[in-house]
Amino acid sequence: MSLDPNSEVHQFIDTTVKNNPVVLFMKGTPDAPRCGFSSLAVQVLDHLGVEFAGVDVLQDNDLREGIKAYTDWPTIPQLYIKEEFIGGSDIIRELFQSGELKALLAEKGVIEA
Repeated sequence: MSLDPNSEVHQFIDTTVKNNPVVLFMKGTPDAPRCGFSSLAVQVLDHLGVEFAGVDVLQDNDLREGIKAYTDWPTIPQLYIKEEFIGGSDIIRELFQSGELKALLAEKGVIEA
């Protein structure tokens, strides 16, 4: 599935990713995740002290499908750091456990090393 770059959904995703240093497209909100994978991502970011924008894809089916097409990534959550797509919950967990996520966030100036 491709996403028309002129569509409202594409424009919303693009603007959100560009205007926030860290964005998590997730099911639910950071305060009330609605799936275990989104909850894990929020816990990791909170543990690292990262301020991030949480976007609830359950509020809009076009957004839920649009984010998958935007990245050509089939699952949610999806993490972006400084406009770079990082991955979903498995990748977030692996990067966190190896210390690479903290290093990446520090390198990008999102958190202090």
